[in-house]
Amino acid sequence: MTQKHLLKLADLTSEEITEILDLADQLKYERKNGIEHKHLAGKTLGMIFQKSSTRTRVSFETGIYQLGGVGLFLSANDLQLGRGEPIKDTARVLSRYLDGIMIRTYKQSDVEDLAAYGSIPIINGLTDYAHPCQVLADLMTIREYKKTFHNLKLTFVGDGNNMANSLIAGCIKMGMEVAIACPKNYRPDAALMAWAKENGKFTCTEDIAAAIKDADVVYTDVWASMGQEGEAAERRKAFEGYQVNDGYMALTHKDCMVLHCLPAHRGEEITDAVMEAHAGEIFEEAENRLHAQKAVMVLLMK
Repeated sequence: MTQKHLLKLADLTSEEITEILDLADQLKYERKNGIEHKHLAGKTLGMIFQKSSTRTRVSFETGIYQLGGVGLFLSANDLQLGRGEPIKDTARVLSRYLDGIMIRTYKQSDVEDLAAYGSIPIINGLTDYAHPCQVLADLMTIREYKKTFHNLKLTFVGDGNNMANSLIAGCIKMGMEVAIACPKNYRPDAALMAWAKENGKFTCTEDIAAAIKDADVVYTDVWASMGQEGEAAERRKAFEGYQVNDGYMALTHKDCMVLHCLPAHRGEEITDAVMEAHAGEIFEEAENRLHAQKAVMVLLMK
């Protein structure tokens, strides 16, 4: 892999994404069969959390341990960042202590600045713009179930948020068709949509039925993400009807799979019935966060 960081999926080539997925498959096989892989023995990963998390913290902390390294949990309250120290100063200091940094924060510019001023690999654990680690796990899961990306259509129903942005970038790069169903005021990044139209088969519409027709993979996420709690009532009204339910699933291909980055608000963006019917792939997807992120750490930090 030629990249020094994982800042957003748009930075990676399809070959680099495939390299990550292939290594993730190998590490998953080894883990399931009790084969140790201490590729990062003696390495230390700093994990900066300005947004709290369940899956990101547990998967990264467990992953670096299984690779033979150590993870340091650094909340915003533990760092001088919370007291106004510039990102560029924090980056320079932590680069002298650590072998890599994973950051889960709000602004994409914070991740980019860490990479610009630091001298160690930076991994984007989530920003308001992108969630590359999640989509690597999603792609890993799709390939496990479908065996290929060729001729597959993914439909995302809901907010054109960081998940939608990263799914567009990752799925288009892997040759999938992407359809987004969302309200007109909640569309994904405009530049990214323009890129997708030039480089693959892409549509964005308010018509859920049109977007979801003949889908092979249906994806959804909560209507109000972390930091948008104050908009919850407004968003609930705007997204009324943007729900993955049995009616819309009837329009998809018979073997269509459903994915959700979790946590899910059952009864809002997805019904309990659909969630339970597709629990197998959804929780395999959650597990694959561990394996995909381990692959990223090995390729960047080894």
